[in-house]
Amino acid sequence: MAALTEDVILAALANVTDPSQGKDIVALGMVTGLQIKDSNIIFALEVPAHRGPAMEPVRRAAEKAALAIDGVTSATVMVTAHAGSHGGSGAGSAGESANLADQGPVIEKVLESKVRRFVAVASGKGGVGKSTTAVNLAIALRLEGLRVGLLDADVYGPSQPRMLGVSGRPASAGGDMVKPLESYGVQLMSMGLLVPDDTAMIWRGPMVQSALTQMLDSVAWGVLDVIIIDLPPGTGDIQISLAQQVSLAGAVIVSTPQDIALLDVVKALTMFEKAKVPVLGMVQNMSHWSCPDCGRKDHIFGDGGAAREAEKRGIELLGEIPLSMAVRVGSDSGTPIVVAEPQSEQAKTYRSIAKRLMEVADLCYEENE
Repeated sequence: MAALTEDVILAALANVTDPSQGKDIVALGMVTGLQIKDSNIIFALEVPAHRGPAMEPVRRAAEKAALAIDGVTSATVMVTAHAGSHGGSGAGSAGESANLADQGPVIEKVLESKVRRFVAVASGKGGVGKSTTAVNLAIALRLEGLRVGLLDADVYGPSQPRMLGVSGRPASAGGDMVKPLESYGVQLMSMGLLVPDDTAMIWRGPMVQSALTQMLDSVAWGVLDVIIIDLPPGTGDIQISLAQQVSLAGAVIVSTPQDIALLDVVKALTMFEKAKVPVLGMVQNMSHWSCPDCGRKDHIFGDGGAAREAEKRGIELLGEIPLSMAVRVGSDSGTPIVVAEPQSEQAKTYRSIAKRLMEVADLCYEENE
């Protein structure tokens, strides 16, 4: 078996022709972001925005050609389409400022036909327990009877497959659609299901936005009452893109009481305000630690910082989650605390937050939808 190299892959892809231009996709400079990890390959086809919807046959042909290469076991092919792109690599071109409106109707179609509400779980800073909050809220909403999906939008650091204890690639749902994986009654789609755990995603903005669009538009979510979107930390183009395209019912902001975390929370609040996305409330995570022996409470990350920030801005504090090793263990093992220890203080708080979220975001089960 020949070594799997970039030259070998490009030689195979050179047999794929773009019918509208009569040349192969390699010669046209469409192939970008090529990554090789063991027997898995990932790349994108970069095209002008107006050609994005028509590129699916070429994308499928490129995927087929890649899978036919000796030694390749999986191939992930995305189409990245944005204004100002003319097929070249465009790594530093002005076209990288994606025209988000071009992708909007695709996502809106999913919203209108299948999903009643989208709710984002966000934080301005990483490491505050945002993903843990998102997965426990998703399961808690499912326990309340809602049909729930979870979109892991943290393309660079997807963690939801591990937290929900699932693995493997999504199965085909017919045509260009794939089925989300399911765990604890929650439908999941994540980039972590498409690439190996140790593969670093080094994509730039337009490729990431294309991946997120396809995770919504090309996934057979079914009829859902809500999709919880686990946003990556920060206030970059991924967050703004989703906020503008998906008609969010609102956002839940997660923070610890620590002043450093709250500095970035303010930025997240400002971003959602500018995007005209209502903030449904804040969750203060790691609020305190209770000694299991004597019951003493230690405020390791500060005392009430998120609560004060919520009060200052007129935002509801949805709940305070105590620091607990059981939460960490459950997340690492694929059994979130709401399932692992349903009678724990943390699980009860997540359930309480979910019930309040159903009220403020108008989430309900509709039998006839």
